[in-house]
Amino acid sequence: MYENFSSSQQQLDTEAGLNSYVSKIFARMFLGLLVTAFAALITATNETILTFLYTTPIMFVFIIAELIIVFSLSARVTKISFGTAKILFYLYALINGVTLSSIFLVYNLGTISTAFFTSAMAFGVMAVYGMVTKKDLTKIGSIFLMFLIGIIIASIINMFLKSSGLELIISFIAVGIFTGLVAFDTQKLKSFYYSSIGNSEYQNKIGVIGALSLYLDFINIFLYVLRIFNNKK
Repeated sequence: MYENFSSSQQQLDTEAGLNSYVSKIFARMFLGLLVTAFAALITATNETILTFLYTTPIMFVFIIAELIIVFSLSARVTKISFGTAKILFYLYALINGVTLSSIFLVYNLGTISTAFFTSAMAFGVMAVYGMVTKKDLTKIGSIFLMFLIGIIIASIINMFLKSSGLELIISFIAVGIFTGLVAFDTQKLKSFYYSSIGNSEYQNKIGVIGALSLYLDFINIFLYVLRIFNNKK
């Protein structure tokens, strides 16, 4: 009887630790979104910064810097400190805000707000599903990643075709893919936690990758929903 009680208590402690771990990752992800939003808004409302961005090659430098940060975090997260990993994540969120500032110049504020709340609802539903489902989403996640490659190829082709119809189809499919990836990436957080119990440093650093994955899922959902609404200034 005592062993059963001890086992039940241990399971409760593990579940509580998991919930705390996941909550911290989502908090970090949302803080990253706030950094991006403020950076985008400040950039879009400052003519001096906008002139500098679009009259110099600095925008290309920022885009390259974003790619370097993502690849560096993904490849070296276990070799750098937790503090460095967090700094790189928020630096990425800041730079991404600057590069995304153009949406305030292209789209109406009402459209942006509607797209954001629509994306937040879709993201929230799939995140909850990813946490509570007992179904293994590994295979589904792999399929979504394959579809994502197809979307990237189709988008490149459409850069030359300039087909609004194809762009709309791509946008709808992309929203479906990234909302599916939200559930997949959320479920991965549980795997991160269970595989690193007892190693808090590794657990925290891997958590930064989890926050980055969810952050990218949300940003992509938002951008494609924005394209679907397509209510430009």
